[in-house]
Amino acid sequence: KLDHARIVAAIADAERLTSGEIRVVVVRRKVADPVAEARRQFDRLGMSRTAARNGVLLLVAPRSRAFAIIGDIGIHRHCGDEFWREVAAELTEHFKRSEFTAGIEHAIARAGALLAVHFPRQPDDRNELPDSVVESG
Repeated sequence: KLDHARIVAAIADAERLTSGEIRVVVVRRKVADPVAEARRQFDRLGMSRTAARNGVLLLVAPRSRAFAIIGDIGIHRHCGDEFWREVAAELTEHFKRSEFTAGIEHAIARAGALLAVHFPRQPDDRNELPDSVVESG
């Protein structure tokens, strides 16, 4: 069980400091390749259309006991694969302790902190994408 309200609040908190966009997608069906599914959802949600190409997507697939976290080219060029591996390892530790919502909140905070460094919020910034958790069948 995920606490959507806490996740949405974590996204809003993280995005207060950055022009970056963070989305969380929960896929309820079995997923063979979570990274490929994350990329598909990233495109489906229009995340590559942000002005600075600085979107981050966290995909959770509970039935597959899998997840993926990916960033668009704007943010990825600043952190590379190592940052995503670190966040994934931290998320794995939370999930092992059945701390699903807390783990997602932690991953959002880490992504938000990175985004804030490289893409600080501007006075004319607007929220380009909804903060809501996306549920996918």
